[in-house]
Amino acid sequence: MSAHIPVAVIGGGLGGLTAARVLHVHGIEPAIFELEASAAARTQGGMLDIHEENGQKALHAAGLYDDFLKIVHEGGQAMRLLGPDGTVYVAEEDDGTGGRPEVDRGDLRELLLGSLPEGTIRWGRKVTGARALGEGRHEVTFADGSTITTDLLIGADGAWSRVRPLVSDAKPAYTGISFVETDLVDADTRHPRSAAVIGGGFFIALGNERGVLAHRETDGSLHVYTALKIDEGWLDTVEFTDPATAKAAVLAHFAGWDERLRGLVADADTITPRRIHALPVGHRWDRVPGVTLLGDAAHVMSPFAGEGANLAMLDGAELALAIAAHPGDTEAALAAYEQALFPRSEASAAESATSLDTMFGQQGLEQMVEFFTSGPAAQSTSR
Repeated sequence: MSAHIPVAVIGGGLGGLTAARVLHVHGIEPAIFELEASAAARTQGGMLDIHEENGQKALHAAGLYDDFLKIVHEGGQAMRLLGPDGTVYVAEEDDGTGGRPEVDRGDLRELLLGSLPEGTIRWGRKVTGARALGEGRHEVTFADGSTITTDLLIGADGAWSRVRPLVSDAKPAYTGISFVETDLVDADTRHPRSAAVIGGGFFIALGNERGVLAHRETDGSLHVYTALKIDEGWLDTVEFTDPATAKAAVLAHFAGWDERLRGLVADADTITPRRIHALPVGHRWDRVPGVTLLGDAAHVMSPFAGEGANLAMLDGAELALAIAAHPGDTEAALAAYEQALFPRSEASAAESATSLDTMFGQQGLEQMVEFFTSGPAAQSTSR
C-alpha cells in the first residue's frame, strides 16, 4: 500500500534539512526520506565556512542564527598558503571580522535535526526510482519495495540524485581532479609537526598542478584533502584497503615536496579516495509540475569556490519561502524559486570551475598568492 505525503523531501543533508525547517517555521510539515539508517550512521566530518550572503541568510530564515553562533569554531577563519618547499606565502589570523565563520558540518547538521519535529525524518529509506503520475503528482519507490505518492517532490538527494531524471538528463562528469582524504587524529599530541604546519584554521599548499588542502577540526584532528590532477581511473589502480600501499602511491606524486607536507599523508590515521564531479555550468531545466531540485542534485560543482553547502542551505530556505509565499499554488512557488536558483547556481558553478583551473594550473601557486595578497579579501576554497 502506498502512503500519500503532501510534501516529500528526498535527502536529509543540509539543504533538505533547511528546507524542512523553514517550511516548519511557516506551518508546513514535510517528510524527509533519508537513506542513512539514523543520524549517527556515519561521521559527517569536515569544516564549513558559512557565508553571510547565502548560508547565514538561510539560518536567519530558519530562525537558527543565534544557535549557530554558539557552535562556531573560534579561530577557524585563519588561513595559510604554502608552496611545495614549505615556504609560507600567506598567513592570515582569524580576527573575527571575516564574515565567514567556520563550523563543523556534523554540528550544523545536529542543529538542523534538533529543530525539526520528531518523526519528520524517515530513516533508512533508500530511493530506487521516481515517476510522474500526472497533474503534478509523483510516486517514489524505495529499496524495500514500498512507495509513496506526493503532491510536491523535492530532490535534495545529492550528486547522483534519483529525482533529477524527472526534470533533466544531465549527469555529473569527472572534473579531472581526485581527492585522497586523510585524517590525523589528536593532532597536537600525536602529530605535532602536522599540527604546526596546518595552523589554526584552513591550509593550502599548491604546486606542480597538485595540492594539499586541510582544516583543523573542532575535535583536535586534522582533515586533509590531497588533490591530484589525474585520470579518472587512477584511483582504481590503488589498493586503499592497504593504507601503507595507498600512501606510497599518493606520495609518489609529491616527490620533492617538503617532508612536513608529505607527512599529512604519510602519518595519517585514515585514507579515503574521492573523485570530484560536477554538473555542466549553467545546468537548468524546463518547469516540470510538482517537482524541483536543490543543492547538489541541482548544481553539484567542484568544491573550489567554497559554495556547495552554503548554496544548498540557501536553496532550501528560498524554496520553502517561495512555497509559503504562494499558498495553494505550488507551480507559482516552484517557478519563482527556479527563476532565482538558475542564475545563482550558474555564477557559483562558473566560479568553481575557474578556481579549479587556476589552482591546478601551471601557475596555480603564483595566481593564488596574487589572489590572496592583492585580490579580493581572503576566501575559503575547499568546502
